[in-house]
Amino acid sequence: MPRRRTSSSSSSTGSTTGTTAPTTTPRNRTPQPVRVRRRSFGDFVKAFFAFVALAVLLVGVPGALATQIGWPLPNGVPSLDWLQQEITVQTFLNILTVVVWLAWAQFTACVLVEMKAALSGVGVPGRVPGAGPSQLLARQLVAALLLVGATAASFAPGLSQLGQSGYDANQKPTVAAAQQTPGFFAQQQEQAADTASALAEQASHAASHADAGGSTAKQGDTKYYRIQPPEGRHHDSLWEIAERHLGDGRRYKEIFELNKDRIQPDGSKLSEASLIRPGWIMEMPGDARGGELVEMPDEAPNVSPDVQQQIADYAQTGDHAQGGGSGAQGGGHEHAGGGPSASQVSLPEQRPAPDSGHQQATGVDAESDSSFGLPEALLGAPLLAAGLLGALGRRRRQALWQSAFGAVGGRRGMEPPTPSGDAQDVQDALLVGADPEGVRLLDRSLRGLAASLAEESRALPVVYAAWLSNGDLHLQLAQPAGKPPAPWQQGQDQTFWMLARTDAERYDDVDTAAPYPGLVSLGTMDDSRLLLNLEAVPGIVSLSGREADRAAVFASVAAELATNGWSDRMTITLVGFGEDLTPLAPNRIRHLEDIEALVETMEAETRQRRGALGAAGHDSVLTGRTGPAQHTRWAPHLVLLAAQPSAEDAVKLAELAADASRLGIGYLVGTETGDLPGAAWEMEITGRGKLLAPLLGLELDAQLLPVAQQRAVVELFVEADPERESDRPANTPPFLVDISEQGRPAVYARLVGPYEIIGLDTPDGERSALLHEALALLLLHREGVHPRVLSSALWPRGVTDDVRDALLDRLRDWLGADPDGTPRLGRDATGRLTLAKSVVSDLDVLRSLYHEATQGKGVDSRAVRGRLLTDALVLVRGPLLADRPEGRYRWLGHEIVDAQLPLLVADTGLALCEFHMEKNRAEKAIEALEAALRTAPADERLWHELLRATHATGDTSRLTALATDLIGRSGARGLPPRTEALLDELLPTWRDAIAAVG
Repeated sequence: MPRRRTSSSSSSTGSTTGTTAPTTTPRNRTPQPVRVRRRSFGDFVKAFFAFVALAVLLVGVPGALATQIGWPLPNGVPSLDWLQQEITVQTFLNILTVVVWLAWAQFTACVLVEMKAALSGVGVPGRVPGAGPSQLLARQLVAALLLVGATAASFAPGLSQLGQSGYDANQKPTVAAAQQTPGFFAQQQEQAADTASALAEQASHAASHADAGGSTAKQGDTKYYRIQPPEGRHHDSLWEIAERHLGDGRRYKEIFELNKDRIQPDGSKLSEASLIRPGWIMEMPGDARGGELVEMPDEAPNVSPDVQQQIADYAQTGDHAQGGGSGAQGGGHEHAGGGPSASQVSLPEQRPAPDSGHQQATGVDAESDSSFGLPEALLGAPLLAAGLLGALGRRRRQALWQSAFGAVGGRRGMEPPTPSGDAQDVQDALLVGADPEGVRLLDRSLRGLAASLAEESRALPVVYAAWLSNGDLHLQLAQPAGKPPAPWQQGQDQTFWMLARTDAERYDDVDTAAPYPGLVSLGTMDDSRLLLNLEAVPGIVSLSGREADRAAVFASVAAELATNGWSDRMTITLVGFGEDLTPLAPNRIRHLEDIEALVETMEAETRQRRGALGAAGHDSVLTGRTGPAQHTRWAPHLVLLAAQPSAEDAVKLAELAADASRLGIGYLVGTETGDLPGAAWEMEITGRGKLLAPLLGLELDAQLLPVAQQRAVVELFVEADPERESDRPANTPPFLVDISEQGRPAVYARLVGPYEIIGLDTPDGERSALLHEALALLLLHREGVHPRVLSSALWPRGVTDDVRDALLDRLRDWLGADPDGTPRLGRDATGRLTLAKSVVSDLDVLRSLYHEATQGKGVDSRAVRGRLLTDALVLVRGPLLADRPEGRYRWLGHEIVDAQLPLLVADTGLALCEFHMEKNRAEKAIEALEAALRTAPADERLWHELLRATHATGDTSRLTALATDLIGRSGARGLPPRTEALLDELLPTWRDAIAAVG
């Protein structure tokens, strides 16, 4: 027989590499189907007799002793006379009974020890002192009893295979399929139990053999070991085999993974790490050493021909013999002939993305000219888009309010800069793709779950992932956690908790910490979106693939973590990339230059968190988030390392990550080769935009943020920076109206207050409200509105192109044309919808009047300034679109006009107050301020000027009444400090006066 070369070897992660495997293949070894061998009649007979024997020995013996002989020991304390009594047959029987009772107790302990080891499948059975033959008998009986059950159990799908069998080939995937496919996560709990030193040793071992393409050994002869029969009290075990031949007993799992479920010479299979039989053959990792190993040459001197044949037959089983493993798959699920290969676990049917009539960009480098020029990456990322849009709105509001402390006539930032080019496309894509309602429901559902568990004094379960499917939320638990609190329900098994969308909508806001802030979107599969909980991963998550593809995944993860709506506080450390992402969330994102700085930082934080948890008496951050110390929030720290670390740095990271999930720290690390020592979960991003993890059962359409969109997003945030605005000139409104008599518009819409349109007939039928809403959106965006932005605003849940086009035709007909024949609804060069200058709103006029009064003709003419400011305040009839129907105009939540309008009205009132106070007309000033307060009642500047104007009248009682009114409005919070200081200056006795009043 020729020398058999190594065809497969496994690392500590259980990966395999074939000789023809492409370098881009994921390192994960795909689970192999088990060839079911029917149990023989003899197996069942053995199991039956083992059960009878155990029943007789464990139950029958003590029962017989108790009923036939009775209690062998004296009923009381024996006296000295008892020692002088004659020894009778009964005395011998009593002594023998005691011996039998002791032997029974020892045998029972042996059975319990062997049963525990067999059922747990972890470690080596403990040795009961002095119980050599007894423990051997117990082991043989337990093994025979469990032979049928354990083997049958090995045929049942584990968590990694839930839902991957039993499906009809033509059955459409359901929500359960989305749950079932990634059910692998519970397999990783065993890895989380390893100590840091074990991970470090494994990482060093794998790193030293990295040139073997992810294998534990260099290419050489496959080695086998034959389980030895017991010698006296010694029984062979995988731990001892690993200790003798691999140098570390903790590597027994490598041997187990290489041989799990492979047919042994006696027809049975290895299904539990602690259940091995003499005569079984174990394939060993390639670096195994020792004289008892067989390397398969015919000339092996100590191997009989029968054993050689057994080893040869055994070598035909396993992943490498079947052409399986990651190397044979090529990283995907497509095979010649159109069907799945025999070595794959079948996945639920992968449905293609919906065809919207244009070619969809699937790769990171692909630039889509579809969707009217909007980037598909953000259109297909609703949670990411909602987070970015919300953060951008908050940033712009912050800039507006910060600029409110500038000079009244020369304030900065009244109008945020209008984006253009890529930034404009990205902003439109955010408006179209965002799902703020989905974010709100996700946040409320998770916080509601945390509050319910806290009321029941239950700890938060460890959640590895969340799936969103048609609005329903499915949490994938690390292990069963009992019955979920209502309205949550149990999913397909005890490791899934499910909340229907209709139940989630009934949740109210609760004041509790965000329980799972580390959830982040990775992509979609079968219309279900996966969110991975990075802080719960038992170790490092590695991501391989091309550098550009990895960068797009890393940018997406960082952007969503920085802006998501279901987290309170967190720290995101970026290493090797993302320095320009800091503007997205300066309080969350931290950038480090190199891995050395990262290791130093994380060593200190790991020590600090361990100490804090110990001092608080918590076993993990999850306990802290719902316990008495939840005010500390136990915010997560998520590390994103784009560059592959060196072998030495990988060892350090592995040590830090060994206990990271308990501490709320997550690691996502990039790798070029797919071989990262110490990685717990391994994924690959392909050039076609697929995120693959075969061992995890995942093939997702990845969520990406390519570099072009990344730059455009950052540009939006940089332009909205309030500090940046302070150094720039005041922005001119995007649309100025001719406020002279010659500038009378053809269509005039009143938006500030109740909605009213002058110059157009009211449309008939139920479409009137939709046309009014579309016109309002266009009037608030004179720079132009993308057609998809308009349709997503009017129909948030989606609409077909023909319905949208029909609406635009009706809107065009309703608005009509100018006298020169130009339609009042047109398109600009980019295809965006624009209104003619003859269509004007009162908000346009208000902006134009204020601009002209403070930066135009009113600057040089006091009379003109007073008239323009007075005319502006007359236009203010209340809040924007005051009578809008409930359920419509939800797109206003994305706008900042609700912050712009009160500031504009307040600035107008302050300017007019200043105009009147220059001539000491306090009553006129008070009238202007009160008019402005009706629209901007929360503006502290208006109240301050009203106090000053009232003080100028000299009426102390009127000033006291105003102070009393202010105190009533402030409620339990009390007056702002600056308002109190102003009252102390204007009315030193105001506290006594107010107390006297009541």
